[in-house]
Amino acid sequence: MNFLRGVMGGQSAGPQPSGTETIQKLCDRVASSTLLDDRRDAVRALKSLSKKYRLEVGFQAMDHLINVLQTDRSDSEIIGYALDTLYNIVSNDLEEEEQEENSQKQVDDLGRQFTEIFIKQQENVTLLLTFLEEFDFHVRWPGVKLLTSLLKQQGPQVQQIILVSPMGVSRLMDLLADSREVIRNDGVLLLQQLTKSNAAIQKIVAFENAFERLLDIVTDEGNSDGGIVVEDCLLLLQNLLKNNNSNQNFFKEGSYIQRMKPWFEVGDDNSGWSAQKVTNLHLMLQLVRVLVSPTNPPGATSSCQKTMFHCGLLQQLCTILMATGVPADILTETINTVSEVIRGRQINQDYFASVNAPSNPPRPAIVVLLMSMVNERQPFVLRCAVLYCFQCFLYKNQKGQGEIVSTLLPSTIDATGNSVSAGQLLCGGLFSTDSVSNWCAAVALAHALQENATLKEQLLRVQLATSIGNPPVSLLQQCTNILSQGDKIDRRGSKVQTRVGLLMLLCTWLSNCPIAVTHFLHNPANIPFLTGQIAENLGEEEQLVQGLCALLLGISIYYNDNSLENCRKEKLKQLIEKRIGKENFIEKLGFISKHELYSKAAQKPQPCFSSPDHMMFDHEFTKLVKELEGIITKAIYKSSEEDKQEEEVKKTLEQHDNIVTHYKKVIREQDQQLEELKQKVNTLKSQNEQLQTAVTQQVSQIQQHKDQYNLLKVQLGKDNQHHSSHSDMLQMNGIQPEEISKLRQEIEELKNKHEVLQGQLREKDSVIENLKSLQSETGTTEQSSQITASAGLEHANELRKELESLRIQIQSQSMDISKLQAEKQELLQQKNTALVPGLGNGSAITAAKNSELEGRFLQEIKELKNEAKALSEEKALLKQHLDSTNSTIAVLQDEKSKLQQEVAESKKEQDDLLVLLADQDQKILALKNKLKELGEPVEDEDDIESGDQGDEDDEEEEEDGEKEEQN
Repeated sequence: MNFLRGVMGGQSAGPQPSGTETIQKLCDRVASSTLLDDRRDAVRALKSLSKKYRLEVGFQAMDHLINVLQTDRSDSEIIGYALDTLYNIVSNDLEEEEQEENSQKQVDDLGRQFTEIFIKQQENVTLLLTFLEEFDFHVRWPGVKLLTSLLKQQGPQVQQIILVSPMGVSRLMDLLADSREVIRNDGVLLLQQLTKSNAAIQKIVAFENAFERLLDIVTDEGNSDGGIVVEDCLLLLQNLLKNNNSNQNFFKEGSYIQRMKPWFEVGDDNSGWSAQKVTNLHLMLQLVRVLVSPTNPPGATSSCQKTMFHCGLLQQLCTILMATGVPADILTETINTVSEVIRGRQINQDYFASVNAPSNPPRPAIVVLLMSMVNERQPFVLRCAVLYCFQCFLYKNQKGQGEIVSTLLPSTIDATGNSVSAGQLLCGGLFSTDSVSNWCAAVALAHALQENATLKEQLLRVQLATSIGNPPVSLLQQCTNILSQGDKIDRRGSKVQTRVGLLMLLCTWLSNCPIAVTHFLHNPANIPFLTGQIAENLGEEEQLVQGLCALLLGISIYYNDNSLENCRKEKLKQLIEKRIGKENFIEKLGFISKHELYSKAAQKPQPCFSSPDHMMFDHEFTKLVKELEGIITKAIYKSSEEDKQEEEVKKTLEQHDNIVTHYKKVIREQDQQLEELKQKVNTLKSQNEQLQTAVTQQVSQIQQHKDQYNLLKVQLGKDNQHHSSHSDMLQMNGIQPEEISKLRQEIEELKNKHEVLQGQLREKDSVIENLKSLQSETGTTEQSSQITASAGLEHANELRKELESLRIQIQSQSMDISKLQAEKQELLQQKNTALVPGLGNGSAITAAKNSELEGRFLQEIKELKNEAKALSEEKALLKQHLDSTNSTIAVLQDEKSKLQQEVAESKKEQDDLLVLLADQDQKILALKNKLKELGEPVEDEDDIESGDQGDEDDEEEEEDGEKEEQN
């Protein structure tokens, strides 16, 4: 210990040992001491020397320190000292007074070398990961710092070791849940280094609930008002999401985009933003842009754009955009963010078009932004951001393009001049004396015409008043006039920039628009100007203008419809060959794609320029050049005969495409009709099944009624026998035999009537069976459906007749019953008269018998009356079932007639279509023969198959027609 005090104190009576000797003795003590306290003191001394004598401690003590980590794990204090010492050896984060410019490179190399030595044995990194599981602050925190430093020095190698280590990433994720902020914050820094440029680790970290934990930290720290911890969390989120489609999808599906909205809530007072808040908000905006970057897959970008609109994030960004007091760099980044959130999504673009600035009177946000773009006093970066926003607003937005162009047309210009439109701002910027405004306005107007031939034609109607007293000139003419004046106009900025912007506008305007080409060629000064520019030998700055002039002349040739006799394709080619030369023309055309600024602009849609002088090319224009360069080269070398043949082939192919499109439409409509008919057939089938089940139920009910009828018949027979015995007794008691025989005849008539009713019920059962069989055969063929319908009508008529006869019989039976009742009364009167003399003679026994017989007779007649009433009710029920069966037959008949009519119409349409297709096959065959004569390759398989199919359909329809005629 005295030795250590001498080393640490720096003063001693004797000669001082050198640092190397001291370190060597300390290393020996670490290796040889048996007491833990001695080893601990030696490691603590090495820690204190490791910053000043980094090289010596690293080379002499690293192995001993690693051995301490392996053997003394039970003592957290010595482990903490060892980890701190290793961190000082590996880390390049030296104190400012120790850093020297000349030695900085050596320091970096030294840290990298020590890192290589440490990770050479992968077990060392695995051992370090185990220390991160310790809760002791003096072990966990040095371990976090050491692993972070290792990742800084040798990131890919350490990442691979952690990736293959069991639960390696999961152990590191636990750092975010540590209650000690120091460890949690350094854990965020560690994960930043761990997730750099490693998609596999990024996915693991994301699925370990990293998004939830990081967003919670940002919220707890106060969102954009938080400190540097928020900045570190945002940087880690960017690492996890940038160029990682899987994590972006997971972030969106986890509803984490909705949690970003509170980040952008700014108050009314936006003055006095701190530097940290500006940094945080800048990173938050960049994180939004990562999710909707144009380089992401279109589907993923569109999905995130949709979510941002529905959760109100886009609305919040537009609020910042229109707020006052926002710092310039935040405003610029907000404009870029809004640009990519609305790019290519119609709903978001429509919302942005509806945003108004809080001015009096309110102005659209687009107009306010364009005013900044054409204002040369605004920062250059802000003007580029506004241009990008305008481009994104018009990207795949024909509605927005039409609205911008309409502000230039004569019918929509505000005559009062109270409000400034977007079109007027673009024209003002196009013809101002600021070259940057010229270029931005020209590119913005070119985007309003992108892939929209209709608007290119409408823009030809725009007339401009150049000066008082002079007639107005067209916008196209004014552009060519400024282009031809060149350097004569005094402009601020690059002299080439204005001409490059106008040439890009003209090339975009004339491409794929023969009418615009005709208007351009109608001015006799345009072609000589272009040829003169191309033929001159100018400096490097003018080579770009020459290339664009060659491109514009090539477009005028390729899209020329030969409507002007003096400017036909052949004459323009001859002019190029005489004044310029074809090879020289192609060489000048190649100047565009070989330019350095062209390659930079082709990389991404956002216009990013280091200075205004580098603002030359637009991203969409580079696509147009790539598309047209080869086409124009071929067009220049083609002869007039080849041009004619190509035009004829084009016309023929256009006609053929139009015809094919027409028939595709017809076939599509036929398919829709067939689908509708199939659905109707399925509906009718289901209805038919329901009707069949209903008929089955009715049959079972009728069977039940039959059984009940048979029971009633048996009971009626027994009652008849009882009545016969009772009549004998009546005769014995003084009733006349003629009256009894009359009653017997009436009873026999009732029996006969019941037998007739039973026969009618059997006939009705047979009719129902026939209906059931006819319904099962419905829909098989057209002929069977007609027979079924006619049979159903005949049976319906028969059932109606039977119903009428049943009604008549019921009426007659009711009359018979009334007659029987009257006769019963007469018999009762006669019986009473017969009983009176008997009573007069004094026979009491005979009177009692007669009264008993009278009661039994009245009871039996009453029972007969009830049975007759029950029979009438059953007949009424049978009548109801018969009516329901008739209605079912009528419905089936109507449905069958509708199906027959639809089938007939479908056959007629198919016949017409087959005739048209046969004519078309002949035309297509003739066209193919002509194409073969011209030497164009033609494939015949699809046409042959379609022709064979059409012939088979004709034969099948002819056979169906013959069958119908035979039937």
